Amino acid sequence: MQQYSSLPEPNSQVDATPTVLTTMQQLQAELWLEHSLSRLQNRLNDCLLSLLSLTSNQQTVAGESEIFQTVVNELNSVLNHTKVAIALVEPQKTVGKVCFVPTSTSRHSPSLVIEGMVNKKKKLRLRLTEEIDIDDLQLLAQQEPASAWQLANDIDGVIGWLIIARTPVESDVNSFKDTYVEITPQLLTRAAQQCVTTITQLRKIQSLQRQCQKLETINQELERTNQLKNQFLANTSHEIRTPLSSITGFIQLLIAQGYEPSKERHQEYLTIIQSSSKHLLALINDILDLSKIEANQLEMQWEQVDLQKLCRNVLILLKEKATNKGLKLSLELDPNVNTLLADSLRLKQMLLNLLFNAIKFTTNGSVGLQVKLNNSWIYFTVWDTGIGISQEHQAKLFQPYFQIYNSVVSQNEGTGLGLVVTRKLAELHGGRVEVESELDRGSRFTIVLPLKQQGEEIQEDAESEEETEIERRGDAENSPIPASPRHRVSVSSSDSPNILLVEDDSHNAQLIQIYLQRLGYQINLVNNAEQMWKILGQQKPAIILLDIKLPDENGLAIIQKLREHQQYRTIPIIVQTAMAMKGDREICLAAGVNEYIAKPIDLPLLGNLVSKYI
Repeated sequence: MQQYSSLPEPNSQVDATPTVLTTMQQLQAELWLEHSLSRLQNRLNDCLLSLLSLTSNQQTVAGESEIFQTVVNELNSVLNHTKVAIALVEPQKTVGKVCFVPTSTSRHSPSLVIEGMVNKKKKLRLRLTEEIDIDDLQLLAQQEPASAWQLANDIDGVIGWLIIARTPVESDVNSFKDTYVEITPQLLTRAAQQCVTTITQLRKIQSLQRQCQKLETINQELERTNQLKNQFLANTSHEIRTPLSSITGFIQLLIAQGYEPSKERHQEYLTIIQSSSKHLLALINDILDLSKIEANQLEMQWEQVDLQKLCRNVLILLKEKATNKGLKLSLELDPNVNTLLADSLRLKQMLLNLLFNAIKFTTNGSVGLQVKLNNSWIYFTVWDTGIGISQEHQAKLFQPYFQIYNSVVSQNEGTGLGLVVTRKLAELHGGRVEVESELDRGSRFTIVLPLKQQGEEIQEDAESEEETEIERRGDAENSPIPASPRHRVSVSSSDSPNILLVEDDSHNAQLIQIYLQRLGYQINLVNNAEQMWKILGQQKPAIILLDIKLPDENGLAIIQKLREHQQYRTIPIIVQTAMAMKGDREICLAAGVNEYIAKPIDLPLLGNLVSKYI
């Protein structure tokens, strides 16, 4: 007869019950662990974002303390039987100081005592400002279970310690005491890692913010420096142009017929002074041109240029210089070369720069200009039989302010900007500059320009601000200043036109007064705005010649007042000014003036403008 045992089988449901309960407790503990860590991470992320929204000064005040306090508060809220604190340490110190405890714990509340003592005689208290030996913290970290965790990273090392003070846990039927105690160190270990990671992220972001602030400061300083540079150029231009105007103007008067032309030695001296003053003006213009190009403020005036005429005029301007050095000038023009779409004034400037250098660095022989057409490109080649340029120096030719010093040329001659400006102007034309040279064998500089400019319209009117500025450098140099008969007015005439001249610089005022009186005009000269208004109250002039920078009032403000006053609204106003930077002409015209002329004053041009309105 078969017998059956009443005992349960080893794999029965009864034996499995304790294992299932243990597994459920472990899963519950793990879920609690992950939930707690996830919540802590969310709080840390929110804390980090809130810190980044603050200014740098506010971050310095709040800083990392917000992160440490968040860690302490969150851990304290999830650990019912444990209190948490953070002690910060300083490098090379042997003690740490408790800086963060749960916010609900008052500074005057009973101290929290760590259950796991360092030894039987020593207990550690977790209260604010309490000092703890580093050795004691290291012992707590080595205990089983641990009661302290380092807060450390690879960059800063140990920055603090996370410390817990355990209290006994009472047992009950549903408690998973053993699992809880077992899993708490994992929570604290990973919480310490999250804290360190967040602190590291904050420090990296703050470092990047500081770098960005430094870059912003540098950019602001660069912008300020650039503004100061432009201001310096404008001021320098104004200060130099004012005395230069009187120098060039009086020289023009002295060279003209009727001023002791029989004294040949005086004529020679005056010619040298005139040449030097115009060279000084050319240097100023080179500096201003480079400034405009670098600031992308140089406007091109496109037109169909008669190359045959332009090239011959350029060589005429340099004929005297070449003759004085015993050099032969030659011009070779391709018969197929007729016109080119370009800025004629800038093209003339480029050729003058290259030809002037060729003459400067050539002691004997020849200097020439060759113009050839090759497909859709025109090649302007300036060649010489001069000293040549080494390969080393050729690599530096187009650097600003670079000059080749040698016995042929004075070290003070030129600014080293001519070639730089030439290359940049060629690039604005869509072209380039090429160089070939050997020492003692001469040099060849070639400007290569496209025959046609894409996307540019031909401008029929070639008159512009740049025309008067650059033409003064060239064609006006050899033109005599005596006024033509059509400009002359009878001085004895009772109705001789009256001109009110407002100029604070005595030399320039005297120059303009003498010149205009020679043309037959009556001149009332004043040197400030107060005197001007007094004269206007007594009589109405035919024209007002006005300087912009006066000692007692800005010329632009004066113009505005004149145009607003019914009595003076129709009086023609011509400004003669050293304001010659980009946009100055437009500013004056917009203020209501009829004409603008920049210093140094071209006297024949001034005479033409005056006669235009009289």
